[in-house]
Amino acid sequence: MSLLAEQKGRSPAAGDRPPASGVTPRMRPWTPYAFLAPYLALFAVFMLLPIGFGFWTSLHEWDINLPDKPFVGLDNYTELFDPASVDGSRFWTAMRATGIFTVASVPLLIVLPLLVALLMNGRFAGRNVYRAVYFAPYVLGVAVVGFVWQFLLDGNIGLVNHYLGLNVQWTTDVPPAWVALVGVTVWWTLGLNSVIFLAGLQDIPRELHEAAMVDGASAWHRFRAVTLPGLRPVTVFVVNATILASANMFGQSYLITRGAPADQTKTAIYLIAETGLRQFDMGTASAMSFILAAFLMAASALVFGAFRDRSGR
Repeated sequence: MSLLAEQKGRSPAAGDRPPASGVTPRMRPWTPYAFLAPYLALFAVFMLLPIGFGFWTSLHEWDINLPDKPFVGLDNYTELFDPASVDGSRFWTAMRATGIFTVASVPLLIVLPLLVALLMNGRFAGRNVYRAVYFAPYVLGVAVVGFVWQFLLDGNIGLVNHYLGLNVQWTTDVPPAWVALVGVTVWWTLGLNSVIFLAGLQDIPRELHEAAMVDGASAWHRFRAVTLPGLRPVTVFVVNATILASANMFGQSYLITRGAPADQTKTAIYLIAETGLRQFDMGTASAMSFILAAFLMAASALVFGAFRDRSGR
């Protein structure tokens, strides 16, 4: 009796108490899908449907000014892969320009932001002002950046030539035009990558650096053995995002060089916009877009493969 009374007098544990309503909560099978439904609906409307419609357009001779849009199958794609065709030669010239810009800009947009982030991660007076100065250009729109640098780099009245004592046609000659486009892009977007690297640096446990210092590691060895491995996930994101952004460069070329000289700085996105919106050939423009997308997916796969953690092998 005493044991029974003791058990009756014992208050139930928090986990044993039934809900106040007296009904045990139970998740319905469709509950996760109800939460996913808004996102899936937006993804389908704004991503899947445009991609599907774009591919359907690429299979037609699609002139937006004409009522008839005949089905041509893969003719738009085969024509682009034919170097003897007009569209094919223009497209691969634009792809070459895209490759030159990407190869020239991506290393600078990885190394320089990392160096800036290492400096911003230190403790010194005016650190916040220093961070703001490097990030400030990124808040400007591409139209502002393009128009300002178009005047600064003008070969006749530009301030760059005036103050440097040069006579270089930065917007109409190559390679000066590539130097101008890459330089402007690095100046404009360096702050974003620096902030991302800074967040990665601050996420590395300080104890790892302290342990390396106790072991007598120099600053360079700590950078190689602690900082770089700790930045691997951030570096994968920055490299991949920078490649995609550089390969989709349009505004700088359109506003600063206008594709000059002789379309040598006209990128693939520039040509796609011109083909679809000026020449009204949406079928060919859509085919160009899908070929460019295939190259970018292959580049992303290479990046993930290159940065894959092989320590488990």
